[in-house]
Amino acid sequence: MDYQNCPNLVAMFFDRAKAHPDRQFLWSKRDRRYRSLIWEEAADAVARLAHALREKGIEPGDRVMLVSENRPEWLIADLAIMAIGAITVPAYVTNTTADHRHIIADSGAKAAIVSTEKLAERLLPAAHEATNMRFVVAMEPMDRSQSLNVEVYRWFDLVTGAGRAGTTIVEEAQRWNRDDIACIIYTSGTGGAPKGVMLHHGAILHNCQGAYEALTELGLGNEVFLSFLPLSHSYEHTAGQFFPISIGAQIYYAEGADSLSANLIEAKPTLMTAVPRLYEMMQARMLRGLEAQSKIKQRLFHRTVALGRKRQTDPRSLSLWDVLQDKALDRLVRKKVSERFGGRLKALVSGGAPLNPEVGYFFTSLGLRIVQGYGQTESAPLISVNPPLRVKMETVGTPVANVEVRIAEDGEILARGEMVMKGYWNNPKATAEVIRDGWLHTGDIGEIDADGYIRITDRKKDIIVNSGGDNLSPQRVEGLLTLEPEISQAMVYGDRRPHLVALLVPDAEWMRTWAKENNAPNDLYELAEDADFHKALGEAVNRVSANLSSIEKVRRFMIADAPFTVDNEMMTPTMKIRRHKIRAVYGEKLEKLYG
Repeated sequence: MDYQNCPNLVAMFFDRAKAHPDRQFLWSKRDRRYRSLIWEEAADAVARLAHALREKGIEPGDRVMLVSENRPEWLIADLAIMAIGAITVPAYVTNTTADHRHIIADSGAKAAIVSTEKLAERLLPAAHEATNMRFVVAMEPMDRSQSLNVEVYRWFDLVTGAGRAGTTIVEEAQRWNRDDIACIIYTSGTGGAPKGVMLHHGAILHNCQGAYEALTELGLGNEVFLSFLPLSHSYEHTAGQFFPISIGAQIYYAEGADSLSANLIEAKPTLMTAVPRLYEMMQARMLRGLEAQSKIKQRLFHRTVALGRKRQTDPRSLSLWDVLQDKALDRLVRKKVSERFGGRLKALVSGGAPLNPEVGYFFTSLGLRIVQGYGQTESAPLISVNPPLRVKMETVGTPVANVEVRIAEDGEILARGEMVMKGYWNNPKATAEVIRDGWLHTGDIGEIDADGYIRITDRKKDIIVNSGGDNLSPQRVEGLLTLEPEISQAMVYGDRRPHLVALLVPDAEWMRTWAKENNAPNDLYELAEDADFHKALGEAVNRVSANLSSIEKVRRFMIADAPFTVDNEMMTPTMKIRRHKIRAVYGEKLEKLYG
């Protein structure tokens, strides 16, 4: 694939479809079975929908909102919008009507495409109020009896009634340039109102080239991806959609978190992207499942992890007996773990937030290579990634091809290259704050080692400065807390205070077990008032604090009323905590912990 001479993302897609029209491409569950679309079918659907959108008045530069779970129609709609020079505006399926109202008004979207009636219930009221919104396309049949200011068209009617306009659309797709805006992705808002990030075709193509050159040492060939993260996030949009397109891969769409284990076995992916929180949950689930196994199996598992960790961090210390054991454990343990992930994984890719090194060592010790990358929406999103065969687990790797990275005087990571966004939509002031002289100011604090690997220490705005003037990383402490089996989620607090306190969400499985063993009610609200339960949770906090510096130790904690979720707005759709939202709810109570 000649990434540098490719004019745009749609041209790349049609080129791949032409190269292997009969090859299987998109897989989704229908009638409880995975069924596929071949490349030729997908390309025809893109051309038909693009033609229909143009007939309905969508012009180059118009914004079209896309609200859907991951499915083949997401990719088809995204490409159809771009094929006629329009701009995709993805929106999270967890968005409220107020969220949709903000995005529609801010982007000036002229149309929207929505998948299900349930999602339309939150979108249509916002579309109804917007003077700029002309029509909505529904992927699935829905009740249209309500009076709306916008027309609602059926996807099936548009695609089947468009005729065969393929040649015209394919030719038109060649017109758009790398510098043209492909999509406006609204940030998930960890620190405030979402801003629209304008990503051009060249930024995403640049990412695809960087990913290809970084992963090529794995022996890329007939790859299979399992798409799980929301495609409305730039990470999955690039890594789970356009990168697979660029290498002619197959894409399976996962059904959801509850079905992920089964989907892994069904899809048998060779590559998968996810956020650290998912890997933490997988690790916790594997360790809980281990407790039900025999003592012999438990010892073999833990020995596998111990030897694997030793092989990664101190290979010279391995004795001949260690090497022989490690080889035997490949068959006894690692092969079985691999089969639970489909049996063909070349790498698990982690991004979207810092990965705790201990989680990375855990999976790699079990034979599942985990590769951490780094970036943000404003860089489409890739900036760096660990070379798969030369991983430094405490780092986010080296800059990908044609990306410059340097550290500013205050420790902030700066990046420059074609992957940098065009700016924030209708927000030149915010754009000027983060892009200066071509350098993207990431807001992350870090350092670069002698081998060129980047190590992130914290978010610039998240750094806690205690009353003694010491700077410390809340993410580091939170990551260590949530590795404990008793703790599911954590946020530490202590800016301008003498020490740290924490807000904790107990692990649900551990809480149930503790309640049963202590004849206590399995209710978070009631257990939060139980002194013995508080003491048991405190033992986990003390274990973590025992290995931390004096300024990092958590002196006191309180238990949250409920888990942090997307629905209560305390987590982003990519499972990062929203500190400002949590502080707004719990700030006064946390302050009381200081007495």
